[in-house]
Amino acid sequence: MTQKQAIQLFEEKKIRTVWDDEQEKWYFSIADVVEVLTDSKNPTDYIKKMKKRDPLLAEGWGQIVTPLALSTAGGKQRVNCASLEGIFRIIQSIPSPKAEPFKLWMAQVASNRIDQLQDPELSIDQAMLDYKRLGYSDNWINQRLKSIEVRKELTDEWKRRGIEEGVSFATLTDIITKTWSGKTTREYKRFKGLKKENLRDNMTNTELILNMLAETATTDLSKAQNPESFDENMAVAKKGGNVARKARMELEKELGHPVVTQLNAKDYLKQIGNASENAELIEPDEA
Repeated sequence: MTQKQAIQLFEEKKIRTVWDDEQEKWYFSIADVVEVLTDSKNPTDYIKKMKKRDPLLAEGWGQIVTPLALSTAGGKQRVNCASLEGIFRIIQSIPSPKAEPFKLWMAQVASNRIDQLQDPELSIDQAMLDYKRLGYSDNWINQRLKSIEVRKELTDEWKRRGIEEGVSFATLTDIITKTWSGKTTREYKRFKGLKKENLRDNMTNTELILNMLAETATTDLSKAQNPESFDENMAVAKKGGNVARKARMELEKELGHPVVTQLNAKDYLKQIGNASENAELIEPDEA
């Protein structure tokens, strides 16, 4: 099973999903779906009660559930997921006014993915719309989309070098991040007060640019130096991160303050909102 994790948005709420290339179907985090439909603060407990209320659901639970690796507060862990058909069955046991709109949304998600396979540009358009709905600025969105492209080029290069996805990718990423920012990925997320959230989605423009520089430098150095062993790839990752570290230190010297900040998406979007409100208060002759 070739899997690609993605975050889908339903009524501005995030639902973790995994796309299976071989079966060409989505798998949805059951806990995320239950949380969205019920507004439950403890979806795991709700699921237990739901299965008690519906013996037939409990009996067929093993056929519905597929444990898949998803990002959690404690890193990647096995999380119970279900396909479109499985989620439809679960929804039957949830008395929620959101059930029907959610079914339509899920069907649209599935349809959009098939379209995107035929035209990859649609994936970019969808990402832009999702970030805009969350309130990000156009400038930030452009940087974020570019960072996705840069990351893809780096992971493709690692694959060409025989590096396996998973722990090895995470180790090399940690080396790059630690070298340029002074923090591992986990430390960086903790610094910004993040749990499940994506670190890059919570970076400022400057942080994104420095991270892109580190990953681009690593890709270029790997192509030039042709590392063969994992240790050699680790050395290249450190060199790539060091390029961005030097840039960060020079910038901080000129600015007089750190550019790796505790600012996260919640704070960033609040700043954008405040800036927009202030702009509206300015009279035309004052602009």
